[in-house]
Amino acid sequence: MRVLATLSGFAVLLTLPVSAQVGNPAGMAPGTPQSAPGVPAPHQPNTQDRLFARIATIGGMAEVELGRIAEQKGGSDAVKDFGHRMVQDHGKANDQLAGLAKQADIPLPGELDQEHKSMRDQLQAMSGSDFDRTYLHGQIVEHQKTVQLLEWEINSGQDAEIKHFASETLPTVLQHLQMAQDLMTRTTGQALQGAAPGTALASNEPVRRQGAPGGAGADRQRGSGTRNTR
Repeated sequence: MRVLATLSGFAVLLTLPVSAQVGNPAGMAPGTPQSAPGVPAPHQPNTQDRLFARIATIGGMAEVELGRIAEQKGGSDAVKDFGHRMVQDHGKANDQLAGLAKQADIPLPGELDQEHKSMRDQLQAMSGSDFDRTYLHGQIVEHQKTVQLLEWEINSGQDAEIKHFASETLPTVLQHLQMAQDLMTRTTGQALQGAAPGTALASNEPVRRQGAPGGAGADRQRGSGTRNTR
């Protein structure tokens, strides 16, 4: 089965100069206005915050669009219900992030990137059990990618409200990941093979791309201990 989603969102990070990725190792960009010594003033994003907001916005928009397709074309009620859940949860998160980005003066993309457009087009041409397997496969990889992105922002961001958003959103995304894995097992009779393994994050650097998704890392080791957040 073709892997719908890769870690290409993080490839955006990897194409930037190292200085732009890492910023100030102490966690605060040089010249940042401070409300107290060592405390950034409100709504003062660093490079990491800006990258996070843009990548997370594209991913969130994709979750809503693909979820709506799943509501209509899912081959089982369980997949349709999962798609509906993605529309609700990610739609709410998208609105929250958009408000925070506006406060921090971070411009956000208004449409999907080419990868997610291709995912959408492929799913629109499918139906039944083929749709379910392909959609769930992509959802597992996408949510693993989102978990890593959220953890990176929590560790490396500067804007307190955006970091708080990432912290609050992480348990929900971990729950989504578990739901997608469970649905994949029920749909295919086996756990997904070929998803990207979890990656431990340093405090001031983004996730490093692990190459093409592969191996038996569908169930993220770091997330497994915190997934009981339902």
